[in-house]
Amino acid sequence: MKFRDISRKIRAPLNRKSALNKLERFHSRKRSIEELIDMAIDFKTRGLYRVDSVQKREEILALANAVDALKPKTIVEIGTCNGGTLFIWSNIASECVITCDLNVSKIRDKLYSAFPPPDSGCEVIPLAGDSHKQEFLEKVKQSLNGRQVDFLFIDGDHTEEGVRSDYNMYSPLVRSGGIIAFHDILEKQPVPGNQVFYFWEQIKQTTNSEEFVKDYDQIGFGIGIIRVE
Repeated sequence: MKFRDISRKIRAPLNRKSALNKLERFHSRKRSIEELIDMAIDFKTRGLYRVDSVQKREEILALANAVDALKPKTIVEIGTCNGGTLFIWSNIASECVITCDLNVSKIRDKLYSAFPPPDSGCEVIPLAGDSHKQEFLEKVKQSLNGRQVDFLFIDGDHTEEGVRSDYNMYSPLVRSGGIIAFHDILEKQPVPGNQVFYFWEQIKQTTNSEEFVKDYDQIGFGIGIIRVE
């Protein structure tokens, strides 16, 4: 085991307490969407309890406002990463947020369950597995327990085929009037594996789509949404 991993485990109880204290202070009063976004981007927690969101503030704020306008009950997110966007959706959904990733750390479950405000009925359900596999889709459906999805956020596998697979498999779960969003839709990306742009360019031609982009010359980022009809 690496020294860094040992150090993180030793510090984990202190970092967990710090993270839960930050959440308690955040939930001590009603917060605006702007405050919610700022907290998600820079949670200021460390180690195994690090939470942040690699997003452009203007873009994710626009998306959060669009999702909030739906008054969503149920949200599904493909790609948990460090939990920043999960924190946002957990404070907007009223019933359930299902977050999916290849690896979901059990050690963070208590933290994730504390994301929704104390007076919220929202349940956070982290699922670990490959979103492209049929058995994982069945696991998501099982967790939904018959509920339709109000908002689907696709931010997992960024290859063109990966994004297409997530869209084809999970978009049928979204209700009419709901929203599907994709992250990193711009062509200029920091790594070649980010290929969302190519799928987005195809799908936006035949759907009711909209883009939230701070600067079309920027490297990376950009959010595209589809309003399901």
